[in-house]
Formats: sequence, C-alpha cells, structure tokens
Amino acid sequence: MKQTIERFREYLVVERNASHHTVTAYARDLTAFHAWLCEIAETDTVKLDAIDRNTIRGWLGALVERGLSRRSISRNVTSLRSFFRFAEQRGYTAVDPTVQLQSIRIEKTLPTFIDEESLAVLLRSMDTTSLEGARNAAILELFYSTGMRLSELVGVNRRDLRLDARIVRVLGKRRKERILPLGEPATAALRRYLDIRDREARTDAAPADTDALFLNNRGRRLSSRSVYSIVHDHLRAVCDLKQCSPHVLRHSFATHLLNRGADLQAVRELLGHESLSTTQIYAHVTTDHLKREYAKAHPRA
Repeated sequence: MKQTIERFREYLVVERNASHHTVTAYARDLTAFHAWLCEIAETDTVKLDAIDRNTIRGWLGALVERGLSRRSISRNVTSLRSFFRFAEQRGYTAVDPTVQLQSIRIEKTLPTFIDEESLAVLLRSMDTTSLEGARNAAILELFYSTGMRLSELVGVNRRDLRLDARIVRVLGKRRKERILPLGEPATAALRRYLDIRDREARTDAAPADTDALFLNNRGRRLSSRSVYSIVHDHLRAVCDLKQCSPHVLRHSFATHLLNRGADLQAVRELLGHESLSTTQIYAHVTTDHLKREYAKAHPRA
C-alpha cells in the first residue's frame, strides 16, 4: 500500500497538477490510515484488496474518537475516495471500498470579514516610510484589492506585475492562471515598496531572490507563515475577530464587492472558484447586510 500511496502522490503532482497543499493533505491522511491499518493488523504490509467498507468505517470511527472535527473527517473521506478511485483505475485493487461511502455533512459557516471603514483606517494608518513597512502595506493592499489566496500572493513574481496596466497574474489551484485587476491604492503601494526595495538593495548583501515580489530581510521569498503573521498582527490592531488571517481579507474583498452591486459570476471569476455555489455563500452575507440596512432605514421595517 505504501508504494501505491507514493504513486498516487506522483499522480496528483504530475497528472492532476494539484496544489502543494492538496498533495500534502492527501498524503498525510493516507499515511495515517496506513499506519492505523498496520497497527490493528499487527503487520508492516497491507494489501489493498483486503480493505473493505467496514475497514473504512472503522478508520472514520477512530478519527471521531481522536476528536477530529467534522471538516477534517470529511477531508479524510475525500482523500480515501480519490486514492481508491485511482487504485482501481490503475489496477492496484479490484474493488473500490469507498463507492457507497456516505459523505460527511458539514454545516456551512458564513465567512468572516471586516467592515469597509475599519479596513480603510488600517490601510491609511500603516507606516510606509521603511522598506518593511512599505512591504507590509503592499501585502495588505494586494490581498484586499484582488482577493487572492495566501499561496497565490506568496508565489507572485515581479514579472507577474504590470503596474502600468494595473493587473497582476496569479497561479491558483491546479496552477490555473488568472489575470486580476489592481486598484489605485494597491498599485501605488506596490510602486512605493518596489522603489524603496530597489533603492536600498545592497550589492554586498547575500544574493536576493530577484524573481520574488515580496522578500524577507535576508533577500529570500517571503514564506506563507511570515505573510500570515504580518496580516494577523495588523488586523488585530483594528478588529477583535477570532480569525485574523489573510483569508479574512479575501472574504472582505468578495463581501464588499457584492455589497456595492458586483455581479456574482464576476466575483466567482476574480476569486478563482470553480463552482458558482462556492461563491454563493457571500450572497448570504450581503443579504444579511441588506436586511440590517433595511431595518435601520425603513420607517415601517
């Protein structure tokens, strides 16, 4: 089974062009499943044909006992389904034991976002005189201007920017390319950051990652963890939300667009969602917003 898991991982990377996050999550789920099988069978070798639907149910029950959330268990189900579908199609197993496996229902939660005024206060108050300050301001402006994902922002290179045309190219899930428009504040923030960065570049310093848009103080591409911390710390200054992640800026981007009358299909394309149903959750947010505004303003609300 271990060899089949490795072949499946290669299939995800080479043929499916899956994101690094997806490949890592699936491999982690399947490795844990394999370890559990070895433990209960007291063996180091597990044959795929010996795994049936009851085995899968036993594993899901073990995940429940471990206290995993419904979302995590649902992802494990998805990992197993994808793996066994691959294994059956490639002839590594005769039967797919997940065929009649029921999905774990997850209640959809409304996305967390920040109101326009609070975001405007934050973006206006940032110190952009230093290289680090200008970089952090450009990061927040780019997130809010485009709604791009954390992984997409980290992967942006200088050549992906066309500030004269106010657009940026990003590679989303499965390396699908999107061209996103840039607002004037984001364009100005990026120009300011790049001007300071180029001006302060030291010839005696360690070679910089010249391709990357956002660099750390060692001249290397800024990591996802670092960008998360930057956004988290700045959002904490203006709101008391439980979540202060880059995804909050993505949610705010979509919600504010819809609040101001943007077309849902256009927002879907900007966000890079494959299905319109994924984007429709923001419509619920805007409906609640309209109800509150109606209640405040209508004389007979």
